Amino acid sequence: MSDPSLSFGSSTPRSVPPQSASWARSTDRPHAYPLMVRDHGLATCWLLMMRSLPYAMARLAALLASALLCTVWLVIAVGGAAWIGIHVSTIFGVAWLVSWLAAGGWIWGTILRYALHLVACGHVAVLTRLITEGTTGDPNESQFSYGRRIVVSRFGEVTLLFGFSAFVRGILNTFHGTLDTVSGMLPIPGLSAIASLIDMTAKAATRYLDKVILSYTLARNDGDPWHSAQDGMIYYCQNAKAILKTSIWIVIMERVVSLLLFLLLFVVAGATVALPAAVPEMEAGVTLAAAFLLATVIRAAFIKPLFLISMLVRFHTLIEDQPINTQWSHYLDQLSPDFSRRRSQ
Repeated sequence: MSDPSLSFGSSTPRSVPPQSASWARSTDRPHAYPLMVRDHGLATCWLLMMRSLPYAMARLAALLASALLCTVWLVIAVGGAAWIGIHVSTIFGVAWLVSWLAAGGWIWGTILRYALHLVACGHVAVLTRLITEGTTGDPNESQFSYGRRIVVSRFGEVTLLFGFSAFVRGILNTFHGTLDTVSGMLPIPGLSAIASLIDMTAKAATRYLDKVILSYTLARNDGDPWHSAQDGMIYYCQNAKAILKTSIWIVIMERVVSLLLFLLLFVVAGATVALPAAVPEMEAGVTLAAAFLLATVIRAAFIKPLFLISMLVRFHTLIEDQPINTQWSHYLDQLSPDFSRRRSQ
């Protein structure tokens, strides 16, 4: 249920009377970084993607390697369990499957996910510099090296990025739960089903927004990423209506483009399987599964970053000359104990 004290899209929580809200608005911006890109259209975003293509290819390679490793691991786990279950004992087959799946889950949670998250955050660092300075930095330093160096230097330990993302996502999800999202966008009675769908889409945009807050902390570069992140979330609250409208369209377009990619690769895979003697009949499922896996990797390496760039540019443009309203800090203090505890540290 929406919080009646929150005015969706307003720069001030509804609980603050208009005559007293002015005290909460700072006279200065907490940031002073340049902005070289202000157009968040897909054409501009595609150009930025091409300028960061080395990093996009690094993401693709990391994702392909992870997908291949996971596939081989599953084949060994399931195939080994089946063979042992038939030739030795069903109990030993189940034990083999469970142990391999458990080990695979541990490797994913402690190594692969860690590496992929570092790559994604490094890409955000490169994109942030392109948006704010129009350059990728020293031509003698690879984009991948630059991204990792910047992220590590700002956070001290890469493992802190997991805590940072969890911190931002948790507060944003709590905030989204208080928004009168649909009533602000579709004030039409009898559209509860559509309203719920749009609200679900807005929540899905949170995976972009935590990277947006990370980009803000990197652009601001004031030595305290946690404090910068809090200001970034306050800015998000101040501009929630504009950002969420952009988020909804981005999520919808991302789903459409992803669906087209899946269909294209499935058609190609299906045509290959349909050729006489092209592949044995028993391998048709493997071919289709490979098409699905490839489409998933391409989506993660290129399609999602493309729409992330649009969100990054939109956010930085909205807050460029905007003072911060500290009343939102008090509101988020009440909304999330984590926000209040981190601000007091």
